[in-house]
Amino acid sequence: MFWVPLLLLAWAIAGVAGLRLCRAAVREAAAAAGDGAGGRRGLTLYEAAFLSGGPARVADLTLVAMARQRRLLLAHTGWATVVDPRGRDDMERTVIRAIGPEGQSPIAPVRKAAATAEAVRALAERLVRAGLAVREGDGRTIAQALRRMRLAVPAVAGLAAAALLMPAPSPMPRPLIALWFALPLAFTLGCLAIARFELSPASPWASPAGQRLLASARRAAAGDTDDDRAYLTSVAVRGVHAVGEPQVRAAFAHREPRVEW
Repeated sequence: MFWVPLLLLAWAIAGVAGLRLCRAAVREAAAAAGDGAGGRRGLTLYEAAFLSGGPARVADLTLVAMARQRRLLLAHTGWATVVDPRGRDDMERTVIRAIGPEGQSPIAPVRKAAATAEAVRALAERLVRAGLAVREGDGRTIAQALRRMRLAVPAVAGLAAAALLMPAPSPMPRPLIALWFALPLAFTLGCLAIARFELSPASPWASPAGQRLLASARRAAAGDTDDDRAYLTSVAVRGVHAVGEPQVRAAFAHREPRVEW
């Protein structure tokens, strides 16, 4: 009966992951029903960028906005050059400082420095206090619970494989052992399937109230008569994939991995 402890461990992994997913779903459903935060306001471009893609998206939006206004040049080689050294807000001044006194720098370190700057942290804190963003790392969002559930699937499958491949003799036939392990595996896969159809795809940064405002921002971008505003809103909610200029897209191809807040 060497496989029984492995089966119990598989059920423990599946059960804990399922419980965390259920608790995260209940929290977000309660917040969506009772939280009216942000319902009487719109999102700025920086706020929409943070709620959609986190600190790195805010840095990307700032770079693209300054390049569109010809106050920053983004070369296809992945370099940024300052044209106008006078930033119009804290984020632009942060980008200019990150580029350095020589006025030219590769985009990747500028993006990383801007994403971890105090201006972005202050923006994040304001959104958290307003109930529009969730604090990264608190382990309570649906997106984080889903990641744990996805990790539970290979863990359960690995325990099943270990139980079936161990050479120790067992009075129970191996097909029956596999059937027992199929139960926690089916449980984890079933939870993922239900979450796929029942839970809306959520940004890991936005609370339910923030997600509602993001949906409004996307609709506003589609019908905005101000081309610059619609363009930048698309970049804020979709990222640099929304950029139409080939040179700017090539510039952002030279980037470092996603920066966490």
